[in-house]
Amino acid sequence: MTQEIIIGIAAVAALALVGGIGYIMAKWQIVARLQREEKWVDSLVEKAKQEGEQLKKEKVLEAQSEVQKRWDDLHAQIKQKEQTLSQNESRLVQREERIEQKSDQLTRLEENLQEDIHAVKTLLQQGETLFDEERERLEAIANLSESEARDKLMQEVEADSQQFIAKRVRQIELNAEEEAKHKALRIISTTLQRYAGDSVNEYSMSVVTLPREEYKGRIIGKEGRNIRAFEALTGVEVLVDETPDTVALSCFHPIRREIARLAMEKLIEDGRIHPVQIKKYVEKAKEQVEDHVRELGQEAVFELGLSGVHPELVMLAGRLYFRTSYGQNQLKHTIEVASLAGMLASELGLDPKAAKRAGLLHDIGKAVDHQVEGSHSLISAEFSRRYGESEEICHAVAAHNEEVEPRTVLAVILQAADALSAARPGARQETFESYVQRLDKLEAICKEFNGVREAFAMQAGREVRVMVEPNEVNDDMSAKLAYDIARVIEDQLSYPGEIKIHVIRNSEYMQTAK
Repeated sequence: MTQEIIIGIAAVAALALVGGIGYIMAKWQIVARLQREEKWVDSLVEKAKQEGEQLKKEKVLEAQSEVQKRWDDLHAQIKQKEQTLSQNESRLVQREERIEQKSDQLTRLEENLQEDIHAVKTLLQQGETLFDEERERLEAIANLSESEARDKLMQEVEADSQQFIAKRVRQIELNAEEEAKHKALRIISTTLQRYAGDSVNEYSMSVVTLPREEYKGRIIGKEGRNIRAFEALTGVEVLVDETPDTVALSCFHPIRREIARLAMEKLIEDGRIHPVQIKKYVEKAKEQVEDHVRELGQEAVFELGLSGVHPELVMLAGRLYFRTSYGQNQLKHTIEVASLAGMLASELGLDPKAAKRAGLLHDIGKAVDHQVEGSHSLISAEFSRRYGESEEICHAVAAHNEEVEPRTVLAVILQAADALSAARPGARQETFESYVQRLDKLEAICKEFNGVREAFAMQAGREVRVMVEPNEVNDDMSAKLAYDIARVIEDQLSYPGEIKIHVIRNSEYMQTAK
């Protein structure tokens, strides 16, 4: 056991010895290697120092060479600048010499100028003296002063100028009128070619067809009470003659005639004809005609493509359907004028809508001229202004019959369109218009008397029926009223034949049983 331990210890010692020797050998090798590396580094450092010194010497030589080169260039530039300055200095010296020479010349010229000025002043004085002498001599010869001669010359020049200008202006006016005339004729002919309207003739009689001949007796009634009630309520004369199965309604007023026609047709359809039914159907016919008037106005507005027209103006336009002017239907005339005005405005490059609007409204005063004082042009303008139309349109409406001076192109266009509509062939009948005006005047004379409720011209103006208020006019006053109306008609109207005046005083009493 002890021997084994000793052997182990010896082995360990041997291993330790071998390890120590190996360590010493390794360390010695490392030290030797480090020494070699150090020598190699030292040699590199030495070599680098040598190369650095050599490079430094080369850079120093290059820098010295560059400095020398730049110095030489700068020296050459300095010499060149010195030469340039020397040349400039010599030129300045020469310029100063020339300036001094010119200064001397100017001094001499100034002296000469002073002498010349003195000479000119002397000549001017001599000239003024001669001019004054010559002027005095001319004034003595002409027997005119200078101001008088100047005024006379100016007058002659002005007279010649005015004459020349007047001739020139007259020539320009003639050329402008001729050109305007040709252009206006071309525009009007173009407009008329674009418009094709029907010629309409209005008559003063409507015919109602009867189912059987016996209806004539019903219409007349017992002792003529039905026909008298019908004529009193409508203001239309009922003609019952030998024409089979027809009765004629005669009246110059189209609205009254239309109301009578509708009422008569309803009475014949009902079959019960007596004063109460007559009054009932006449009232219904009036409402129906009013609705028809509104529809006619709306159709006219729609046909012209307008919008925003006040309902009252639409109603007034519709009522024109039942008015005539020289035999020409007023509503169709109005639509025709509006269409022509729109076309004329289009030809002239203006707004056709405004022209059509003015054309639609230009004669609406004729629908109420029997109720309002004044000409239909001014009445039309007043109603248009009252219901919100623009001032331009109102002015054109007021001026279309030249009762107001036209100030706008629209007013002139409306005048032209109205004249074109009235002047085209077949549009109007002078005799019928005169007839209607006479009957209007006849009714108006009767209505001027106190107590008169209504007046109707009958039988083509040969008879007038005057309805009076029974509470205001008694029987004796009725006779005097008929006499007074006859005398006024004789004084104020011209008419063929005779006119009968019938004053009708009728009292009605009504109670309701409950």
